[in-house]
Amino acid sequence: MVELKTDTSIDAMYEAGQVVARALTAARQAAAVGVSLLELDEVAHGVLREAGATSPFLGYRPSFAPTPFPAVLCVSVNDAIVHGIPGRYRLRDGDLVSIDFGAELGGWVGDSALSFVVGTPRAADLRLIETAERALAAGIEAAVVGNRIGDIAHAIGTVCRGAGYGIPDGFGGHGIGRRMHEDPGVPNEGRPGRGMRLRHGMVLAIEPMVIAGGTDGFHAAPDGWTLKTNDGSRAAHAEHTVAITESGPRILTAR
Repeated sequence: MVELKTDTSIDAMYEAGQVVARALTAARQAAAVGVSLLELDEVAHGVLREAGATSPFLGYRPSFAPTPFPAVLCVSVNDAIVHGIPGRYRLRDGDLVSIDFGAELGGWVGDSALSFVVGTPRAADLRLIETAERALAAGIEAAVVGNRIGDIAHAIGTVCRGAGYGIPDGFGGHGIGRRMHEDPGVPNEGRPGRGMRLRHGMVLAIEPMVIAGGTDGFHAAPDGWTLKTNDGSRAAHAEHTVAITESGPRILTAR
């Protein structure tokens, strides 16, 4: 069941989204050669504490997970696509890093992600990240009243496939509101004109993921959480929480 949010609720979700934006910005600024993933998690945790917000990630345990998620920030490095658990690994020159973060404030949730390179970037990694961001922008542009979920999915998939990249099968965006994951699902590939019609008050987390090697296969790491590319190639992830409104898409996690 899809809950349509009131304009007042969307404003409240914007406040939660801005906590997310600040945390991602702080973690991105702290990321440097020699910094551990645990240190990035602590930076994000500090933003939560300052805002009086809580984490929808910490302790989260969906059906596929062997254990509750132990951190507030997902940090996925190089061939890790999403759901990376922050540990003692210290960032190295040229690492491709994707960070995903959520915050709950006043009973509403925001969720966003970005990818970047630490130190000296490879041209191929910059192209991968730019494609994920361009796919996100295309998905947001399609998130207008009267369109359908399939229009968002088609816009994202067209950008990703057009660049020659793989798309992890079965993973994509989702509705968001009082809970981090709500209906409807938002695939990263699909047919235009299909699926649920978009209405004012729907709020979606739109999140393309791209695999550099061009294949779609992935597997779970031994921790049961981190999803890694089967071909060992690098991956990038971009995400925003977006409200569908009569005046156009409103990005609630804009940085």
